[in-house]
Amino acid sequence: MLRHRTRGGRWGVIVVSLTRGDTLYEVAPDAALQPASTMKLFTSALVLDRLGPDYQFSTDVLREGPVKPGGILDGNLVLRGDGDPSLSNKFFPGDADAPMRALAQQVSAAGVRHVTGDLVGDPSAFESQRIPTGWLSRYLTAGYAARVSALSLNDNLVWVAVTPGVAGHAPTVALEPSSSAIQIANNVRMVSGSGGARVVIHARPDGVVEARGWVGSRSKTRLYELVVEDPALFCVGAFRDALRAQGITVDGTIRLAQTQPTATKVTSLSSPPLARIVAAMNRESINHYAELLFRDAVRGPDHAQIGSADLGAALLQRFLTEKVGAGRDAVTVSDGSGLSTLDHITPRAMVQLLSYADRAPWGSAFHASLPVAGESELLRNRMRWTLAQGNLHAKTGTTNDVISLGGYVTAIDGEVLAFSFIYNGYDRWNAKATIDEMGVELASLERE
Repeated sequence: MLRHRTRGGRWGVIVVSLTRGDTLYEVAPDAALQPASTMKLFTSALVLDRLGPDYQFSTDVLREGPVKPGGILDGNLVLRGDGDPSLSNKFFPGDADAPMRALAQQVSAAGVRHVTGDLVGDPSAFESQRIPTGWLSRYLTAGYAARVSALSLNDNLVWVAVTPGVAGHAPTVALEPSSSAIQIANNVRMVSGSGGARVVIHARPDGVVEARGWVGSRSKTRLYELVVEDPALFCVGAFRDALRAQGITVDGTIRLAQTQPTATKVTSLSSPPLARIVAAMNRESINHYAELLFRDAVRGPDHAQIGSADLGAALLQRFLTEKVGAGRDAVTVSDGSGLSTLDHITPRAMVQLLSYADRAPWGSAFHASLPVAGESELLRNRMRWTLAQGNLHAKTGTTNDVISLGGYVTAIDGEVLAFSFIYNGYDRWNAKATIDEMGVELASLERE
């Protein structure tokens, strides 16, 4: 299959029996190849091993000053990030404003009604670099390449909603979630009698989001996705809007700074358990989650270090050599998602990782996070009506020149196999079909 089904490119393949401990097949298992999103297998194992599947992140609100009678906070109110990827309506029921609304309601319940100082965002849990090394410039306007910050909201994406105005009024342009940190320049005109629209959304160098074009008077609200350039400031602006909706006023500005050591916690918002976040990351292949979790692993449960990609790479190296048993040069990475063109892993290291994860105390959460062939998420339409359906569960990887799949499958006789298929080249469609055929072949395996 590998020799005849693809035109050009490089393959790295290895299949190991976790039941018997032997290698069934290998081709260039020690070749350093770009993994694409199968890199998330490494990030998943690292963060689960470091924090445990039940770990929860905590986004905190603190006050820098006393609360006087009448609920007047004489000082600043601080929103401190904890590297939580879950601050979105994927996890908090409601619209895109739901997470900040929940925090604002808790601040109100704590008795704060007026802030004399500033509203401060603290993203200092992570390094300041928002774009990982090795991400191509052409990626950066796409939702899969959202910026990285310890204080993140709505996957660091915003919907620009353009709605026709009533007769005699201009169309409205609003953000979902709402954030007063982003100014809008509305240059959209309304065209009578039309149900169409042609709108261009552009983030200017000064941070203003400009909407240009036209929308028909009979059009429904049109939504346009935009990558947020300064996630922490965006999040603080959304928090300010949520506070305002609760009747809490802030005299000062919104800004970013590190929390003062004397600050007192007012309230906090806990994330779902880590296992749920890892499952969402792997099933939907969300790069943003992977980047945050890669840095969260560095911070550890005690928040001993600032999260950074370089420290994440070093931590992963130690994890692989000291616990997994992989070679020291088996993995070289610059991010946690696999989007970086500088990431390289060997298929052997991936299977060694899969073997370790299968035995780990958190192994059930790791297994459960993976899409299932023919049934769920990114494998829903692959290997259907075969012995792999409902059986093979694995992480996919796809870029312009990578197709990969790594995970587990149970053979006919009950033997559990771990596999890594990686193709680097431009014949992606044939490579994908070949990988699926190999997956079915493994599910059909029966040996005495």
